[in-house]
Amino acid sequence: DDEDFRRAACDKQLKVGTCAGRQCLFPAPCKNLIADHSDYLALLRKLRKLPNVKKVFIRSGIRFDYLMADPDDTFFKELVEYHVSGQLKVAPEHCAPNTLAYMGKPPIETFNKFKDKFYELSKKAGKKQYLVPYLMSSHPGSTLKDAVYLAEYLYKNHMRPEQVQDFYPTPGTVSTCMFYTGLDPYTLKPVFVEKTAEGKALQRALLQYYEPRNAEKVIKALKMTHREDLIPLLVPAEGRRAVQRTARRAEAAEVTIHNDGTYTVRPNGKGGKGKTANRAAAPAGRQPSPGARFAPHAAPGHKPKNNQQKENTTWKTTKRKK
Repeated sequence: DDEDFRRAACDKQLKVGTCAGRQCLFPAPCKNLIADHSDYLALLRKLRKLPNVKKVFIRSGIRFDYLMADPDDTFFKELVEYHVSGQLKVAPEHCAPNTLAYMGKPPIETFNKFKDKFYELSKKAGKKQYLVPYLMSSHPGSTLKDAVYLAEYLYKNHMRPEQVQDFYPTPGTVSTCMFYTGLDPYTLKPVFVEKTAEGKALQRALLQYYEPRNAEKVIKALKMTHREDLIPLLVPAEGRRAVQRTARRAEAAEVTIHNDGTYTVRPNGKGGKGKTANRAAAPAGRQPSPGARFAPHAAPGHKPKNNQQKENTTWKTTKRKK
């Protein structure tokens, strides 16, 4: 819950209640909105004066668009100076205009202004403090292109979120209504909803693009959206090397072990195109283990030292001589 909402949004709300079909902060703050943090500020000041209370920290719960709508920045200054323990969690949730509109969140420019002012006030207070953005993937309306747009925004703003959340439908919300119906309840127009496991995994990986373990998914997403230009920026060198190694292994010969002990080699390289794979016979006697791999074109084995080793390494196609 947002802790900085300490009073009614406007005087009209006290008399007739909330407005039907309108929101106080979205798509822009209402002209009748009274953004006032004085009550919250007075409460924090009382807490700081209590005996044996050294610090009062606020870790999250600040609605940054409401804070930016307050013409008096006294609360913002004291928040930064007294009530941040090094990190403050805020929820821009996304940056793509289309996705933010479906979320009912302000445009990313509002968050940028808040971010710049937060670091400016922190510098004046002589403190090194950081914002921890709360982000969400696969929200109704968020396409793969929107996720790439968010990854690019995070890279340009030097943000590396350690925790991200995939959208999970919860009862009684507009977002859940869009998730199940595929429609915007306000306009009844279709809304894109990512429900496939692969699509969700790609969007989630883009939010943590810097992780080498996500390199393959990030590269795939960038290729699907024709943004290969971002691969050198978003995918670390370690991740790119791992993807290249995986691709080289995929191009190697494919060996299939059959139940009867025979095997088939299918070359996947350029030289193997158009060639028919030959099925080779397995040696008589002991059957190969299920995980065994035969490589007919590999380097020859060592020359057997005695008859017993020769017998073990020879493919027996005839009866053993007495």
